Amino acid sequence: MENLFRCKCPITSALDIVGDKWTLVIIKQMLFEQKSTFKDFAESQESIATNVLSSRLKWMEELGIVDKGNRPDNKKTNIYTLTKKGVSFTPVLIELMVWSEESIQGVHPNLEFHPELETIKKNKEQAYQKIIRSYDRFKQSLYKIK
Repeated sequence: MENLFRCKCPITSALDIVGDKWTLVIIKQMLFEQKSTFKDFAESQESIATNVLSSRLKWMEELGIVDKGNRPDNKKTNIYTLTKKGVSFTPVLIELMVWSEESIQGVHPNLEFHPELETIKKNKEQAYQKIIRSYDRFKQSLYKIK
C-alpha cells in the first residue's frame, strides 16, 4: 500500500485515504445515521453515484475501515459496518461538526446540526464514548435475526 501515498507527511497520507469527496460522508452515515446497506447509502441525501459508492466501499474494506458481511435474514443483502479503525474517526467528525458551526454557518445558515451539539461541545470525550457505544449497539443489532 505504500505506493498509495504521495509523501511521508502523516497529514497528507491520511488525506490520501480520507481526503476524497465520499469516505468521511460514508463513515458519517454509518456512525450517525445508522446506514449499513448499499441501498441505504445510495438513497441518501448526498446522492452518491452507485459506481462511486461501490468503489469507495471496496476501497474502505481493503483499508480495514469497514467490514462487509451478510444480513442473517437475507444472505443476498450485504451489510457494511465500521471496524475499530472506522469508528476511530468519531473525534474527527465531531471536530468537523464543531468547525462547521463556527465557520460555515454564517455562509450556509440552513445547516442541520446534531441535536446534542452543545452538550457534545461541553464534554467531547464523553460524547465520543456515547456515540461509539450507540454505534456498537446498532452494529450488534444488524447481526440478530429479527
